[in-house]
Amino acid sequence: MACIGGCNSARSLRVALLAMCGLIASLAADAADSSAAQPFLGRWDLTLSTPERDHASWLDITMQGSRLSVRMVGRWGHARELPSAEVSQGRIRFVSPKEEEGRDRTDMVFEGRLSGDALVGTTTGPDGTPWQWRGERAPPLKRDRPPRWQQPVELFNGRDLTGWHPSEGGTAASWHVKDGALISSGRGAELITNAKYDDFKLHIEFKIGLRANSGVYLRGRYEVQIEDDAQPEGPTQQLGAVYGFLAPSPPPARGSGDWQAYDITLVGRTITVVLNGRTIIDRREIPGITGGALDSHEAEPGPLYLQGSEQGQVAFRNIVVTPARH
Repeated sequence: MACIGGCNSARSLRVALLAMCGLIASLAADAADSSAAQPFLGRWDLTLSTPERDHASWLDITMQGSRLSVRMVGRWGHARELPSAEVSQGRIRFVSPKEEEGRDRTDMVFEGRLSGDALVGTTTGPDGTPWQWRGERAPPLKRDRPPRWQQPVELFNGRDLTGWHPSEGGTAASWHVKDGALISSGRGAELITNAKYDDFKLHIEFKIGLRANSGVYLRGRYEVQIEDDAQPEGPTQQLGAVYGFLAPSPPPARGSGDWQAYDITLVGRTITVVLNGRTIIDRREIPGITGGALDSHEAEPGPLYLQGSEQGQVAFRNIVVTPARH
């Protein structure tokens, strides 16, 4: 009977040692997983090549504790965390759900590897056709000196579409000019400036129709939202937001039928948005591109574009850009 206490103590010690060994093994595995994922971490500007055209996309790959996390902006929509991501044997695999990709049957599975400084890989279209994709590390876009503002330039003459062109596959007939305003009835083309810009200040006035949705894309990549949706989405998808990334503060009152004005300053990744004279986004960093971007080449100048592919009528006037020189 005298052995009972000693035997129990020995068993307890063995259990504790086994638990400690298990913890050490788990920590070692987590460290190994983190080490394997390290070369993939960061923000990536993606180009997805399909038989019809190239599409812009974006990834933010991070470690959340011991878990690999991939946040993605696809061909449309906003930044969202993917449900499945892993790194194994020098390759990365992540899954975008079929509901987000407009598919009936299969999720969109991306598989890739590092190739020099790039991230390259494959996925498939809805019919199983192979699609290629390539990622470049997103540039920081830091500026080492303040901008020197140049002379303001009027982008819309109030009479016709001089200086603008419709998006690929679109038709300029979906836009018309009336009473000095550019008007889209919706579900048509995007309207894009011929000129491209790096850093700039933009003044633009807009009038949104009832239950309509539109936006202004800066450098063709970052959407400042315009909307009067019947069922408003989250704070980063509402009027005044940088779509999917930055929410306005305070949230502006929503409403249609009145002329409103944006005054937007974009320097590198840093944006300030003033709506009707009130600052609602103040010198915030835009993490990445918006769904619907013309391309993902963030280091390059890009055009402005007015969104006309969503529902409802929207009008624009008094569109003035002030470019910067560094």
